[in-house]
Amino acid sequence: MDKRTILFLVALTISFYLINNILFPPRPAPAPAPTQEQIQQVTPKPLAAPSEVKENLYVIENAYQQLVISSIGGAIKEINLPLRSKENTVSVIRPIGFDKTLQKDYPSQDRFPSAAYQTADGSFAEGKVGGYYPLLRRSAPPALYGLSSAIGNSDEPPLRYSLKSIEKNRIVLEGVADKCRILKTITLPEDPSKAPYCFDVDLEVRGDCQNLALSTGVPEVEIVSGSASPVLKYRLTRGQKPVVEKADLPKTSSTMSSVQPDWICNSNGFFGIILDPKADIGRGFTAVQVPGTVAPTRLSVIDQQYDLYPPTNYPGYDMRIPLSVTNKTLSFRVFAGPFDTQILKTVDANYTDPKTGYTPDFIACQSYHGWFSFISEPFAKFLFFLMEIFHFITRSWGISIILLTAALRLMMYPLNAWSIKSTSKMQKLQPLISSVQERLKKDPKKMQMEMMRIYRENKINPLGGCFPLLIQMPFLIGMFDLLKSAFELRGVSFIPGWITNLTAPDVVFSWGYPIWFFGTSFHLLPFLLGAAMYWQQKMSTNIPKDPKLLTDQQKQQKMMGNFMVIVFTVLFYHFPSGLNIYWLSSILLGILQHWWMTKKPKGPEIEILPKKK
Repeated sequence: MDKRTILFLVALTISFYLINNILFPPRPAPAPAPTQEQIQQVTPKPLAAPSEVKENLYVIENAYQQLVISSIGGAIKEINLPLRSKENTVSVIRPIGFDKTLQKDYPSQDRFPSAAYQTADGSFAEGKVGGYYPLLRRSAPPALYGLSSAIGNSDEPPLRYSLKSIEKNRIVLEGVADKCRILKTITLPEDPSKAPYCFDVDLEVRGDCQNLALSTGVPEVEIVSGSASPVLKYRLTRGQKPVVEKADLPKTSSTMSSVQPDWICNSNGFFGIILDPKADIGRGFTAVQVPGTVAPTRLSVIDQQYDLYPPTNYPGYDMRIPLSVTNKTLSFRVFAGPFDTQILKTVDANYTDPKTGYTPDFIACQSYHGWFSFISEPFAKFLFFLMEIFHFITRSWGISIILLTAALRLMMYPLNAWSIKSTSKMQKLQPLISSVQERLKKDPKKMQMEMMRIYRENKINPLGGCFPLLIQMPFLIGMFDLLKSAFELRGVSFIPGWITNLTAPDVVFSWGYPIWFFGTSFHLLPFLLGAAMYWQQKMSTNIPKDPKLLTDQQKQQKMMGNFMVIVFTVLFYHFPSGLNIYWLSSILLGILQHWWMTKKPKGPEIEILPKKK
């Protein structure tokens, strides 16, 4: 078996693996109802009979956040982030297809706040339809509200809070039990532009308050390259150096009792909640998996009859910091918003202490999603730096992707030229190689030795075309991870009416009933990508047009090329349009480079040396 056949089989195996695991993952069977143990872990005991339970809601807000605070647990039931609009130009959150679908077809599920509430002037109001992104899952039970001041599996129900005062940017609530009194203050910054998407939480604890905790709540689902990408992180100090670690997603619950976190972060990939204690609060934090049936995502209401987004497929996660304190005041800084690079840099700069050198380093909460992100992250950060420069010049992220692709091709020009030259030499040797294969096909060992002699005497490495690709792989993977993970591309339109979100597939037209593989919409970019790949392999291979003149090796080469065209078209069908634009641009530029090199004045032809006697 020659090397080309081996490479083909390896490529074939990898391709089938990618298709099977990325595009057609096994659909999980409907999950059974949550067990009693799961329910106790995430749901408090009933406070009273349903007719006796009353939940009062209060709202404080600014241009970046709408906080809906509940009298149950003194917790934040909703954190609603305004979408960018003509009325709100400071927001960096652009509406995407899900926002538009929910507002149009499911307005009752897209009301912000979701129920009547009390405002700062003491009046009551109803929410309005649309205009916000819900950072937390709004269908979660009270024990899973954000910034809840009680552990969900406590023997006692969540503490009831009463309103002490409410202003435009500040609310004070009081919770009283037999031996415990908690005064909880939530404050929005006076100048939110200095610390966008941030607020402070102060807990004045008096008496013996047991089983207290401060929780992040359960973030809403974000679909990144066709799947949810939740990430749990925390920062700790080792020696004098702060280190950010990624926590494993728990299957039920997990406790990091030996860790003293500087902060904890619960994110869905693009948005997250960061709890940052302002002083030492002790060791440990807990992460809990929340079944999707306990706290369903908002996406589950979309076309429920087709089960497009079944709750069982989208479990959530809650992180909690224990607060075993008596007669003490605790203060927390909270970030609840998008992981936009400039926003996080602004927040870090605002909270940096020039005297001590302390910086919260919230920007470390950004995550790059991919199989090899631990390798590709440095390359992805470098590529994003270049893309930011192009965006500063062009003011278009779509054009920036194309310019970044061109810059990459320019940087890799010598390597690509080496690959093209090596492939060209191999094609010139192909007739001689084919004759050897035909003459010695009954003696494979001797055939391999003869082929290696030809390669050696003509100074050709049969794998010479592969080495440049291997060297480029970190940059290529980094580009893939960047275009799947950059919040800046979320909701960004490139070609209105067609490419409306660079982090989602392009949509030419849609329909109601989901079709296998295609889903509910048709994406054109992957087919343009396939056509460009087919054109590229036709240009780069020297194969006779007449099928009768093809050797076995050429037939195999043609089959492999056509197969890879189909594989990439299928593989990229559900990928973000930004990725498709990058790969399509890279192929077109590769075609241009190949044309340029073959049109340039040629050097001396390779001399095929005869066998030495």
